[in-house]
Amino acid sequence: MKIKHILPSLTMALSLTASAQGIGFKLANMDTTQQPGTDFYRYACGGWIKANPLKPEYARYGSFDIVDEENDRRIREIIEGFSKQKNERGTLAQKIGDLYTLRMDSTRLNREGVKPIMKELKMISKVKNKEQWFQLLNTLNASGISFGELWGCGVGADMMNSKQNLLHITQGGFSIQRDYYVKDDEANRQILDYYKQHIVNMLQLVGYKKSVAEKKMQNILAIETRMAKIAKSNAERRDPASNYHKMTFTDFLRDYPGFDWTTYLANLGYTDIDSIDVGQPESTKEALRVIAETDIEALKDLTEWQVLDSSGNLLGDEVYAEVFDFYGRKMTGAQEPKPRWQRSVSSVNGILGEAVGQLYVEKYFPAANKERMLEMIRNLQIALGERIDAQDWMSAETKRAAHEKLDAFTVKVGYPDKWRDYSALDIDPAKSLYDNMKQIRIWSHNDYVKRRWKQPVDPTEWHMTPQTVNAYYNPTTNEICFPAGILQYPFFDMQADDAFNYGAIGVVIGHEMSHGFDDQGRQFDKEGNFRDWWTPEDAAQYKERAQVIKDFFSAIKVLPDLNGNGELCCGENLGDHGGLKFAYAALQNAMKKRPLGVKEGFTPEQRFFLAYAGVWAQNITEAEIRRRTTMDPHSLGEWRVNGALPLIDSWYDAFNITPSDPLYVPSDKRVKIW
Repeated sequence: MKIKHILPSLTMALSLTASAQGIGFKLANMDTTQQPGTDFYRYACGGWIKANPLKPEYARYGSFDIVDEENDRRIREIIEGFSKQKNERGTLAQKIGDLYTLRMDSTRLNREGVKPIMKELKMISKVKNKEQWFQLLNTLNASGISFGELWGCGVGADMMNSKQNLLHITQGGFSIQRDYYVKDDEANRQILDYYKQHIVNMLQLVGYKKSVAEKKMQNILAIETRMAKIAKSNAERRDPASNYHKMTFTDFLRDYPGFDWTTYLANLGYTDIDSIDVGQPESTKEALRVIAETDIEALKDLTEWQVLDSSGNLLGDEVYAEVFDFYGRKMTGAQEPKPRWQRSVSSVNGILGEAVGQLYVEKYFPAANKERMLEMIRNLQIALGERIDAQDWMSAETKRAAHEKLDAFTVKVGYPDKWRDYSALDIDPAKSLYDNMKQIRIWSHNDYVKRRWKQPVDPTEWHMTPQTVNAYYNPTTNEICFPAGILQYPFFDMQADDAFNYGAIGVVIGHEMSHGFDDQGRQFDKEGNFRDWWTPEDAAQYKERAQVIKDFFSAIKVLPDLNGNGELCCGENLGDHGGLKFAYAALQNAMKKRPLGVKEGFTPEQRFFLAYAGVWAQNITEAEIRRRTTMDPHSLGEWRVNGALPLIDSWYDAFNITPSDPLYVPSDKRVKIW
């Protein structure tokens, strides 16, 4: 099982001219009419929020997004260079350039329209019984058609034996978030109604009469709702122990009968199976019951919808307009699609990410940045070790094991040491974008199976491309990773002092380190195995202290009728809490060697917290607030500031926060883990 903790994509409109000030942020981004103890988020970011209104193509526009946009422009320059020149067939330049051209050719896409998908839809229509339906699934899988079956299937580390890969079956069966099907409130009902209409609209676009499309929609919704009702919530899926059920393949065939698993899995490349993990047994059993009890026409409707839904951005502007209207406008509140070039860059990035990334780091990632980053990581590790030693609630035995895990962190910065091989991938400009994407999916799956199936876990593999504006911690490899994309302003600035860099990228580093000890990560040992290395007393203390942060964020009103999801966001909130503690301690250590004074009227400690807050500046729609509160394990940007900082003692000292301030939290009510 692969569990990764990843910061969400955000940004900040801070020009490089700010670097000359030495403080790393623009004073204009603040709103000093606000009081730090009343609304620190707007005190630190109010000027930015006013100067950067929500763009129509965004449901949330913030500091990560500005960095993403700049990255997109850089990558566009690289990609368009290849698309405008003649390249030898089979070279990376040809693959990058032709894939981008296929994505950008709106005239061709609109001329072809839905024609490319009709072959698959006709295959589905000819199915007469469940035997033929099963054969069809195998045919679709073999031809690279993305089909979100009633379960998911993949290979990842065995959390009980982290050096070895294991085949996993996980819950599936619905196209939008589970809560939209099962929570009966006005906001969710409205989204579900929009979704029903979207299915009907899409089916009409491929030629069905409205009455037929509506009947198919009812069949699709009946199956998806049935699966959603038995599925685990996102919060429930955060518990590793209750989502791991390893068994022999013989036992699996006995316990999950009624489906030809051997043929199905062999068709995907998984042969000679000895063991398998069923993540959510009740969901898989329900899927088998659905297959047994559902009329063949309804199963065909579901198959047809999954093929169509997964191809909506490949079939011309009319279909994409409908896709955006639902997934963009209705679900998130965005008003316009992103420009075609930006969507095309994103597609090429997603498929040929490391090929593009190799060119990106050569041009935009100086070696000096990596060295400064590695120095900060070492300093954060020292600070975390000191925080471990300082805890009076943790026993010597647990502290010793925690130090061993900290010392065993694998650190990845910038880019991988070895690059992915794309030689077997063919991009044929004579074929449609749809047919090329089928070939890409075939290649991608075969490459995935080749690299993982019956192979040990590859500790050198990266789970993000170098140009990604993000970071992650992976518990089964005990690694922290910081791609080159995030190592730029406003997270990281070679010209700014330590107060800024420790408050920005330093907290990101600490956040990812903290995931090794959050409510999920703490259950994995230094080798990445799921093992309880805590004494029973220390584990009980940890759970009690972590409950404080769950309860605190669950009590926050993100909208008048909606509370935060403290259970779902517990790990990320613990990550922010630990990251702030460790980075602040590292700054204090750094200032013993390189003292910092007051600049622009702000102490180093104040600049640290202002830099942290600035990372989360954003504007966001109400629809996106609702959506993210349902499915995102990260708290909203405002509450990563106004929720996180009142739990940090040093923030009170830095800004002289008193009991009379609205954000004040009594000391005995604050989180006491680190």
